[in-house]
Amino acid sequence: MAAVKTFIYLFVYPGVLFLFIYSIFCEWFDRKLYARFQNRIGPAYTGVAGILQPVADFFKLLFKQDIVPEKADHIIFSALPVIGLAVVITAGLYLPLWHYSVDEVAFNSFQGDIIVILYLLTLPALIFFLSGWHSTNPFSTIGGVRALTMLFGYEVPFFLAVLSPAIVADSWRLAEISYFYQRFPYLLIFQIIGFFVAVVALQAKLERTPFDIPDAETEIVGGTFTEYSGKKLAFFRLMIDIEMVIGSGLIATVFMAGFSGGLFPGLIRFIVKTLFVIAMLSIIRAACSRIRIDQMINFSWKYLTPFAVLQLLISIFVKGIIQ
Repeated sequence: MAAVKTFIYLFVYPGVLFLFIYSIFCEWFDRKLYARFQNRIGPAYTGVAGILQPVADFFKLLFKQDIVPEKADHIIFSALPVIGLAVVITAGLYLPLWHYSVDEVAFNSFQGDIIVILYLLTLPALIFFLSGWHSTNPFSTIGGVRALTMLFGYEVPFFLAVLSPAIVADSWRLAEISYFYQRFPYLLIFQIIGFFVAVVALQAKLERTPFDIPDAETEIVGGTFTEYSGKKLAFFRLMIDIEMVIGSGLIATVFMAGFSGGLFPGLIRFIVKTLFVIAMLSIIRAACSRIRIDQMINFSWKYLTPFAVLQLLISIFVKGIIQ
């Protein structure tokens, strides 16, 4: 039975199959909401209300011609989309979706798993840099350098914001952090600043407007992805969709008391809470226009980081009071 449960966890829920289906749905939800904010219809014809449009886009790319630049490193150029997809799927396996209580220890739950998932969510930026660098295209190289430069802006506040609830919960294990705030939900009010910092930083991690600087079409064509086509581009797009789901799930775990209540109630809570975070990302995307790379770095260090540090100090103070 344990082997069957592990197999289901890895390949069905919350494994590869679930992440593929739900990330595709979240892309549709994001596109639809973003369109409505701009008084447009969005996806409308493929499936009911256009819900199958992301699926059609994905499979269309799979059957497109796959071109590798002549001067590119063929092995690394082709391997990076697969590696990136594997990284974000692995990160998804650490979300505590099957934990009914803190006493139920899953095979993938341990002290420090929050650090592991934060580390795995850092790797996509490095993969984007390597993808642009090994494309040997000037637009791709610039896009890759921008992706790596942005990393030094948003990563520190994102780490500080996400780790602040862990300090109050006195644990580095996601299941225990979630369980702590289920027992003391009123303490979440002291994490509001960190929540908004984490959402804005996640927007930057996903390179969405106004932080879509590495792939600015009007400046550097397609940035990192200029030379990517076919199934490699499809894998990159799927990777970004899954990263959005995992990032939203991480924020929901530490700032919204997780997804308790059993398998199916937990699934419903996961969907509702992650869609709420994605809706906030869509609002930011619709309300803002692209900024420059220097403006992004200044914004991160002048505003996001100080607010993240403030949240950290608040968490330390609250922890001292409740002890």
